[in-house]
Amino acid sequence: MQDPVVGDERRSRIAEFVRRLDPEIRAALHIDDAAVVGADLLVSLCRALMDTDSPQPWQDRLEAILDEFGIADVERGIAYTLSQIQDKDQAISWLNSFKGTNYQLFALRLLGAADFRRLVGAVKEDSAVVALAARRGLRALMPFAVAWSDAVSNMTENQRKAVSQPDIFSLELVQLIARADEAFGEKIISTLPMQLTVATADDLVGWRPDDLTQIVTSIRSRVVESSAKRLERENSQLVRKIRGAKDALTHSEDGISQAANSLIELIDRIMRESFSKEEVLAWIEANLPDEPLLTHEKDGSVLPTKRAEALCFVYRGGPTAREANEHDNGWGPSLIHDVLARVIVATRTSLQKFKHDDEGTQEEKDRLFSLLSGLEGALLLGLSISQIGTTPGRSHDELEA
Repeated sequence: MQDPVVGDERRSRIAEFVRRLDPEIRAALHIDDAAVVGADLLVSLCRALMDTDSPQPWQDRLEAILDEFGIADVERGIAYTLSQIQDKDQAISWLNSFKGTNYQLFALRLLGAADFRRLVGAVKEDSAVVALAARRGLRALMPFAVAWSDAVSNMTENQRKAVSQPDIFSLELVQLIARADEAFGEKIISTLPMQLTVATADDLVGWRPDDLTQIVTSIRSRVVESSAKRLERENSQLVRKIRGAKDALTHSEDGISQAANSLIELIDRIMRESFSKEEVLAWIEANLPDEPLLTHEKDGSVLPTKRAEALCFVYRGGPTAREANEHDNGWGPSLIHDVLARVIVATRTSLQKFKHDDEGTQEEKDRLFSLLSGLEGALLLGLSISQIGTTPGRSHDELEA
């Protein structure tokens, strides 16, 4: 083994160990340079993104890591990682070989007991870092899954059938993520030295199906908070409309009709202040000229429908063009944009009924709270995915704010 060097706490322990080995030993272990760079880049990125103590934004931490590696190593590391993802059979075969008794006995004889223990320790520590990042990444999807579930619950059966792929509604995303998290914890997290990572107690506690209701309730509050923050960036008065609707439901004797009115005004105001009717018509002509039911005539004038306004909003006035694949011919609005637009329209339609048919029952209050949760979910998802679009008259910096 070559002389040891001072390790960098941000880098891969495997890469640090392997780089100290003589080239002949490294070749005998079937560990090539691309694999070392790929492991180093992956672990370094995971450590940087999970460094919550850093005063730097995550974008700056990411940029610093990429600058540290240099463009050549970044390209090589990404190419190697992508090749492993694309050829899963090869990656699994290599992993099984590495974990196999024959390989470990060979490595033990080649390295000696002390260095073999260091290699095993390095593999476990790096695996723990990546596993923690994977669990946090998986759990980061849950607010969007809850938002999606709440949003699509506002649609009627006929509105669901109008979507190009109605089978998407059969996916129980919240349950899928919870089950995946539980399995990941039992099969991977529990086998690794997580004490060597920045894992918190919450990171290590698995999500059990029995606790799902409590988990969803907790996460729904985060959806509400995130939705409010995004709305506030658009217009702080919109946030006050939601708060006003909640206050009306909670405290006012005429709460249901007041809340329904506030939410209808909220939806209309979001659409109106995002794009004028002329801008929506121009957007339809440029992007979805053949899509039915996006315009109607009134008093001799052509006007956009509510669905058209909602589609323009969730696309942020950006292009709808995309590459075709086996599940999507590339024409018309994308599935998620189409669903979110329909949710906004469906919610407004349902609210109109409460506006004119208010009996003040608890069942109506519960239904209105459910509609409110669905609207907040749709707004969170719509405003989140809209970051990839562009809005006429607004700069990129304003969209990112």
